[in-house]
Amino acid sequence: MNLRRLLILRLSSIGDIVHTLPAVAALGRSFPETEIHWAVERRFGELLDGNPYVRRRIELQTLQPSKEAAWGQNVIGFIRSVRQTQEFVYDAVLDFQGLMKTAFLARLASTRVRIGFAKAWLREPAAALFYSDQVAPVGRRHVVDLNLALAERLGAKMERWEFPLPQAAEDERWIEERTGNVPPSGFMILHPGAGWKAKRWPPESYAGLIQRLEAELAVKIFLTGSPDEAPLINQILAAAPGTQAEYFPCTLRQFIALARRGRLFVGGDTGPMHLAAAVGTPIVALFDSADPLNTVERNGPFHPDDITLAGPPPTDGARRHKHRDYLRGVTVDSVLAAIRERWKRAYG
Repeated sequence: MNLRRLLILRLSSIGDIVHTLPAVAALGRSFPETEIHWAVERRFGELLDGNPYVRRRIELQTLQPSKEAAWGQNVIGFIRSVRQTQEFVYDAVLDFQGLMKTAFLARLASTRVRIGFAKAWLREPAAALFYSDQVAPVGRRHVVDLNLALAERLGAKMERWEFPLPQAAEDERWIEERTGNVPPSGFMILHPGAGWKAKRWPPESYAGLIQRLEAELAVKIFLTGSPDEAPLINQILAAAPGTQAEYFPCTLRQFIALARRGRLFVGGDTGPMHLAAAVGTPIVALFDSADPLNTVERNGPFHPDDITLAGPPPTDGARRHKHRDYLRGVTVDSVLAAIRERWKRAYG
Protein backbone atom coordinates (compact mmCIF):
# COMPACT_ATOMS: atom_id res chain seq x y z
CA MET A 1 0.00 0.00 0.00
CA ASN A 2 1.25 3.49 -0.87
CA LEU A 3 0.82 5.42 2.37
CA ARG A 4 0.76 9.09 1.59
CA ARG A 5 -1.38 10.18 4.55
CA LEU A 6 -2.57 8.46 7.76
CA LEU A 7 -5.04 9.53 10.43
CA ILE A 8 -4.50 8.44 14.05
CA LEU A 9 -7.51 8.41 16.39
CA ARG A 10 -6.52 8.49 20.07
CA LEU A 11 -8.38 11.36 21.66
CA SER A 12 -7.64 10.78 25.34
CA SER A 13 -6.50 10.38 28.04
CA ILE A 14 -2.93 11.09 29.21
CA GLY A 15 -1.85 7.50 29.82
CA ASP A 16 -3.59 6.16 26.73
CA ILE A 17 -1.96 8.78 24.52
CA VAL A 18 1.44 7.91 26.03
CA HIS A 19 0.81 4.23 25.28
CA THR A 20 0.03 5.06 21.64
CA LEU A 21 3.23 7.05 21.04
CA PRO A 22 5.44 4.01 20.23
CA ALA A 23 3.01 2.74 17.57
CA VAL A 24 2.93 6.14 15.87
CA ALA A 25 6.73 6.39 16.14
CA ALA A 26 6.96 2.97 14.46
CA LEU A 27 4.77 4.24 11.62
CA GLY A 28 6.83 7.40 11.29
CA ARG A 29 10.14 5.56 11.24
CA SER A 30 8.93 2.88 8.86
CA PHE A 31 7.29 5.31 6.45
CA PRO A 32 9.25 8.58 6.69
CA GLU A 33 7.52 10.06 3.64
CA THR A 34 4.04 9.46 5.03
CA GLU A 35 2.11 12.42 6.42
CA ILE A 36 0.68 11.44 9.81
CA HIS A 37 -2.24 13.37 11.30
CA TRP A 38 -3.35 12.76 14.90
CA ALA A 39 -6.83 13.61 16.20
CA VAL A 40 -6.64 14.36 19.94
CA GLU A 41 -8.77 16.12 22.53
CA ARG A 42 -7.67 19.75 22.85
CA ARG A 43 -6.85 19.48 26.55
CA PHE A 44 -4.28 16.75 25.80
CA GLY A 45 -2.84 18.23 22.62
CA GLU A 46 0.34 19.49 24.29
CA LEU A 47 1.48 15.89 24.70
CA LEU A 48 2.18 15.94 20.96
CA ASP A 49 4.26 19.14 21.07
CA GLY A 50 7.47 18.64 19.13
CA ASN A 51 6.55 15.10 18.04
CA PRO A 52 8.77 14.47 14.97
CA TYR A 53 6.38 11.91 13.47
CA VAL A 54 3.12 13.89 13.61
CA ARG A 55 2.79 16.31 10.71
CA ARG A 56 -0.61 17.70 11.71
CA ARG A 57 -2.43 17.76 15.01
CA ILE A 58 -6.22 17.88 14.82
CA GLU A 59 -7.41 19.21 18.18
CA LEU A 60 -11.00 18.22 18.90
CA GLN A 61 -13.45 18.90 21.66
CA THR A 62 -15.91 16.03 21.62
CA LEU A 63 -16.73 16.56 25.31
CA GLN A 64 -17.06 19.88 27.10
CA PRO A 65 -14.60 20.48 29.97
CA SER A 66 -17.47 20.90 32.41
CA LYS A 67 -19.35 17.81 33.52
CA GLU A 68 -22.48 19.95 33.65
CA ALA A 69 -22.20 20.91 29.96
CA ALA A 70 -25.42 20.59 28.04
CA TRP A 71 -25.90 17.52 25.84
CA GLY A 72 -26.38 19.84 22.88
CA GLN A 73 -22.94 21.40 23.39
CA ASN A 74 -21.32 17.98 23.21
CA VAL A 75 -23.20 17.15 20.02
CA ILE A 76 -22.06 20.42 18.42
CA GLY A 77 -18.47 19.68 19.45
CA PHE A 78 -18.67 16.22 17.93
CA ILE A 79 -20.04 17.54 14.63
CA ARG A 80 -17.16 20.00 14.42
CA SER A 81 -14.77 17.12 15.09
CA VAL A 82 -16.24 15.15 12.20
CA ARG A 83 -15.73 18.05 9.84
CA GLN A 84 -12.06 18.40 10.79
CA THR A 85 -11.35 14.74 10.08
CA GLN A 86 -12.96 15.06 6.65
CA GLU A 87 -10.67 17.82 5.39
CA PHE A 88 -8.15 15.36 3.90
CA VAL A 89 -8.27 12.04 2.08
CA TYR A 90 -6.44 9.32 4.04
CA ASP A 91 -4.93 6.09 2.83
CA ALA A 92 -5.83 4.58 6.21
CA VAL A 93 -7.32 5.52 9.58
CA LEU A 94 -6.15 3.73 12.71
CA ASP A 95 -8.50 3.84 15.71
CA PHE A 96 -6.43 3.15 18.83
CA GLN A 97 -9.25 4.19 21.18
CA GLY A 98 -11.88 1.68 20.15
CA LEU A 99 -14.95 3.55 21.36
CA MET A 100 -18.13 4.14 19.43
CA LYS A 101 -17.36 7.83 18.99
CA THR A 102 -13.89 7.20 17.55
CA ALA A 103 -15.10 4.32 15.38
CA PHE A 104 -17.81 6.64 14.06
CA LEU A 105 -15.16 9.28 13.30
CA ALA A 106 -13.18 6.62 11.44
CA ARG A 107 -16.25 5.62 9.44
CA LEU A 108 -16.96 9.22 8.40
CA ALA A 109 -13.35 10.02 7.49
CA SER A 110 -12.37 10.11 3.83
CA THR A 111 -10.82 6.66 3.58
CA ARG A 112 -11.59 3.09 2.62
CA VAL A 113 -9.22 1.51 5.14
CA ARG A 114 -10.31 1.73 8.79
CA ILE A 115 -8.17 -0.35 11.14
CA GLY A 116 -9.17 -1.13 14.72
CA PHE A 117 -9.17 -3.91 17.27
CA ALA A 118 -11.41 -6.96 17.09
CA LYS A 119 -14.41 -7.12 19.42
CA ALA A 120 -12.73 -9.08 22.21
CA TRP A 121 -10.18 -6.29 22.70
CA LEU A 122 -12.66 -3.39 22.83
CA ARG A 123 -14.41 -1.76 25.78
CA GLU A 124 -17.27 -1.02 23.38
CA PRO A 125 -17.37 -4.12 21.10
CA ALA A 126 -19.91 -2.60 18.73
CA ALA A 127 -17.18 -0.22 17.53
CA ALA A 128 -15.68 -3.09 15.51
CA LEU A 129 -18.64 -2.88 13.12
CA PHE A 130 -17.21 0.35 11.70
CA TYR A 131 -13.78 -1.09 10.82
CA SER A 132 -12.82 -2.49 7.43
CA ASP A 133 -9.93 -4.35 9.07
CA GLN A 134 -10.06 -5.82 12.59
CA VAL A 135 -6.84 -6.75 14.40
CA ALA A 136 -6.81 -9.47 17.06
CA PRO A 137 -3.49 -9.04 18.92
CA VAL A 138 -3.43 -12.55 20.38
CA GLY A 139 -0.59 -13.07 22.85
CA ARG A 140 0.08 -9.37 23.36
CA ARG A 141 0.03 -8.28 26.98
CA HIS A 142 0.96 -4.67 27.57
CA VAL A 143 -1.23 -2.03 25.93
CA VAL A 144 1.83 -0.53 24.18
CA ASP A 145 2.35 -3.86 22.45
CA LEU A 146 -1.36 -4.11 21.65
CA ASN A 147 -1.21 -0.72 19.95
CA LEU A 148 1.86 -1.74 17.97
CA ALA A 149 -0.22 -4.54 16.46
CA LEU A 150 -2.35 -1.95 14.65
CA ALA A 151 0.74 -0.25 13.23
CA GLU A 152 2.19 -3.60 12.20
CA ARG A 153 -0.95 -4.33 10.16
CA LEU A 154 0.32 -1.62 7.79
CA GLY A 155 3.83 -3.07 7.80
CA ALA A 156 5.45 -0.85 10.45
CA LYS A 157 8.46 -2.21 12.34
CA MET A 158 9.99 -1.16 15.65
CA GLU A 159 13.05 -2.47 17.49
CA ARG A 160 12.36 -0.60 20.74
CA TRP A 161 9.53 1.39 22.26
CA GLU A 162 9.96 5.11 21.60
CA PHE A 163 8.10 7.82 23.51
CA PRO A 164 8.70 11.19 21.81
CA LEU A 165 7.29 13.39 24.58
CA PRO A 166 7.70 17.19 24.69
CA GLN A 167 11.07 18.49 25.82
CA ALA A 168 11.00 22.27 25.55
CA ALA A 169 13.90 24.36 26.81
CA GLU A 170 11.62 26.70 28.79
CA ASP A 171 10.11 23.79 30.73
CA GLU A 172 13.54 22.33 31.48
CA ARG A 173 14.80 25.73 32.71
CA TRP A 174 11.73 26.26 34.89
CA ILE A 175 12.17 22.88 36.58
CA GLU A 176 15.90 23.45 37.00
CA GLU A 177 15.24 26.76 38.74
CA ARG A 178 12.53 25.29 40.98
CA THR A 179 14.68 22.33 42.04
CA GLY A 180 17.92 24.25 42.47
CA ASN A 181 17.96 23.89 46.27
CA VAL A 182 17.26 20.16 46.33
CA PRO A 183 19.88 18.18 48.31
CA PRO A 184 22.44 16.05 46.42
CA SER A 185 20.37 12.94 47.11
CA GLY A 186 17.72 14.41 44.80
CA PHE A 187 13.94 14.28 45.00
CA MET A 188 11.14 11.78 44.64
CA ILE A 189 7.62 12.36 43.37
CA LEU A 190 4.41 11.32 45.10
CA HIS A 191 1.25 11.63 43.03
CA PRO A 192 -1.80 10.92 45.23
CA GLY A 193 -4.49 11.78 42.69
CA ALA A 194 -6.16 9.57 40.09
CA GLY A 195 -9.12 9.52 37.75
CA TRP A 196 -11.48 8.14 40.38
CA LYS A 197 -11.50 7.31 44.07
CA ALA A 198 -10.99 3.55 43.77
CA LYS A 199 -7.62 4.20 42.09
CA ARG A 200 -6.37 6.43 44.92
CA TRP A 201 -4.40 5.23 47.91
CA PRO A 202 -5.96 6.74 51.07
CA PRO A 203 -4.68 10.21 52.05
CA GLU A 204 -3.80 8.97 55.54
CA SER A 205 -1.59 6.30 53.95
CA TYR A 206 0.32 8.92 51.95
CA ALA A 207 0.69 10.98 55.13
CA GLY A 208 2.04 7.97 57.01
CA LEU A 209 4.45 7.21 54.16
CA ILE A 210 5.80 10.78 54.16
CA GLN A 211 6.45 10.62 57.90
CA ARG A 212 8.35 7.35 57.50
CA LEU A 213 10.33 8.66 54.52
CA GLU A 214 11.32 11.83 56.37
CA ALA A 215 12.80 9.69 59.12
CA GLU A 216 14.64 7.37 56.73
CA LEU A 217 15.66 9.10 53.48
CA ALA A 218 17.36 12.47 53.03
CA VAL A 219 15.46 13.26 49.86
CA LYS A 220 13.09 16.03 48.94
CA ILE A 221 9.50 14.89 48.37
CA PHE A 222 7.37 16.68 45.78
CA LEU A 223 3.64 16.02 45.74
CA THR A 224 2.18 16.67 42.30
CA GLY A 225 -1.36 17.07 41.10
CA SER A 226 -3.79 19.29 39.24
CA PRO A 227 -5.35 22.40 40.84
CA ASP A 228 -8.46 20.30 41.52
CA GLU A 229 -6.26 17.91 43.53
CA ALA A 230 -4.66 20.68 45.62
CA PRO A 231 -7.11 20.21 48.56
CA LEU A 232 -6.23 16.49 48.68
CA ILE A 233 -2.51 17.27 48.66
CA ASN A 234 -2.87 19.95 51.34
CA GLN A 235 -4.84 17.48 53.45
CA ILE A 236 -1.96 15.00 53.20
CA LEU A 237 0.68 17.61 54.03
CA ALA A 238 -1.33 18.86 57.02
CA ALA A 239 -1.38 15.32 58.40
CA ALA A 240 2.37 14.88 57.86
CA PRO A 241 4.12 18.01 59.11
CA GLY A 242 7.79 18.09 58.25
CA THR A 243 10.41 19.84 56.17
CA GLN A 244 11.03 17.51 53.23
CA ALA A 245 7.61 17.33 51.57
CA GLU A 246 5.82 20.08 49.63
CA TYR A 247 3.20 20.58 46.95
CA PHE A 248 4.76 21.10 43.52
CA PRO A 249 2.10 22.51 41.16
CA CYS A 250 3.11 22.42 37.51
CA THR A 251 1.76 22.07 34.00
CA LEU A 252 1.67 18.80 32.12
CA ARG A 253 4.82 19.57 30.17
CA GLN A 254 6.58 20.80 33.30
CA PHE A 255 5.68 17.53 35.01
CA ILE A 256 7.40 15.63 32.20
CA ALA A 257 10.54 17.70 32.77
CA LEU A 258 10.24 17.08 36.52
CA ALA A 259 9.86 13.32 36.05
CA ARG A 260 13.00 13.20 33.92
CA ARG A 261 14.96 14.45 36.94
CA GLY A 262 13.09 12.50 39.62
CA ARG A 263 14.85 9.76 41.54
CA LEU A 264 11.63 7.83 42.12
CA PHE A 265 7.90 8.07 41.41
CA VAL A 266 5.21 6.69 43.73
CA GLY A 267 1.57 6.81 42.70
CA GLY A 268 -1.46 5.06 41.31
CA ASP A 269 -2.64 4.07 37.86
CA THR A 270 -2.82 7.57 36.44
CA GLY A 271 -1.47 9.70 33.61
CA PRO A 272 1.57 11.03 35.49
CA MET A 273 2.64 7.47 36.35
CA HIS A 274 2.57 6.54 32.66
CA LEU A 275 4.50 9.70 31.80
CA ALA A 276 7.12 8.81 34.43
CA ALA A 277 7.39 5.30 32.98
CA ALA A 278 7.83 6.72 29.48
CA VAL A 279 10.76 8.93 30.52
CA GLY A 280 12.42 6.17 32.55
CA THR A 281 11.80 7.31 36.13
CA PRO A 282 12.06 4.41 38.61
CA ILE A 283 8.52 3.59 39.79
CA VAL A 284 6.60 2.09 42.66
CA ALA A 285 3.01 1.85 41.38
CA LEU A 286 -0.18 1.25 43.35
CA PHE A 287 -2.92 -0.53 41.40
CA ASP A 288 -6.54 -1.43 41.88
CA SER A 289 -7.26 -5.09 41.03
CA ALA A 290 -10.97 -4.63 40.40
CA ASP A 291 -11.00 -3.86 36.69
CA PRO A 292 -10.38 -6.89 34.42
CA LEU A 293 -9.65 -4.59 31.46
CA ASN A 294 -7.14 -2.46 33.36
CA THR A 295 -4.73 -4.97 34.86
CA VAL A 296 -1.16 -4.42 36.03
CA GLU A 297 0.05 -6.67 33.22
CA ARG A 298 -1.78 -4.59 30.62
CA ASN A 299 -1.33 -1.05 31.97
CA GLY A 300 1.40 -1.14 34.59
CA PRO A 301 4.95 0.25 34.38
CA PHE A 302 7.03 -1.82 31.99
CA HIS A 303 10.62 -1.51 33.21
CA PRO A 304 11.60 -4.89 34.68
CA ASP A 305 12.94 -3.23 37.84
CA ASP A 306 9.77 -1.27 38.58
CA ILE A 307 7.56 -2.56 41.39
CA THR A 308 3.77 -2.67 41.43
CA LEU A 309 1.65 -3.28 44.51
CA ALA A 310 -1.98 -4.18 43.93
CA GLY A 311 -4.95 -4.13 46.23
CA PRO A 312 -7.02 -7.30 46.54
CA PRO A 313 -9.89 -7.81 44.07
CA PRO A 314 -13.48 -7.45 45.35
CA THR A 315 -14.67 -10.57 47.17
CA ASP A 316 -17.83 -10.71 45.05
CA GLY A 317 -15.82 -10.69 41.80
CA ALA A 318 -17.50 -7.50 40.57
CA ARG A 319 -15.70 -4.46 39.26
CA ARG A 320 -15.27 -1.90 42.03
CA HIS A 321 -17.38 1.21 41.49
CA LYS A 322 -15.37 4.30 40.62
CA HIS A 323 -16.53 6.23 43.67
CA ARG A 324 -16.99 3.48 46.24
CA ASP A 325 -13.82 3.69 48.31
CA TYR A 326 -10.09 4.30 48.26
CA LEU A 327 -7.64 1.63 47.18
CA ARG A 328 -7.32 -0.62 50.22
CA GLY A 329 -5.11 -3.58 51.07
CA VAL A 330 -1.75 -1.91 50.40
CA THR A 331 0.03 -1.00 53.63
CA VAL A 332 2.49 1.79 54.33
CA ASP A 333 5.05 -0.84 55.35
CA SER A 334 4.73 -2.63 51.99
CA VAL A 335 5.11 0.62 50.01
CA LEU A 336 8.11 1.66 52.09
CA ALA A 337 9.73 -1.75 51.51
CA ALA A 338 9.06 -1.42 47.76
CA ILE A 339 10.64 2.05 47.75
CA ARG A 340 13.75 0.69 49.47
CA GLU A 341 14.01 -2.15 46.96
CA ARG A 342 13.38 0.02 43.89
CA TRP A 343 15.92 2.57 45.13
CA LYS A 344 18.46 -0.20 45.59
CA ARG A 345 17.85 -1.55 42.09
CA ALA A 346 18.31 1.90 40.58
CA TYR A 347 21.16 3.31 42.65
CA GLY A 348 22.74 0.43 44.55
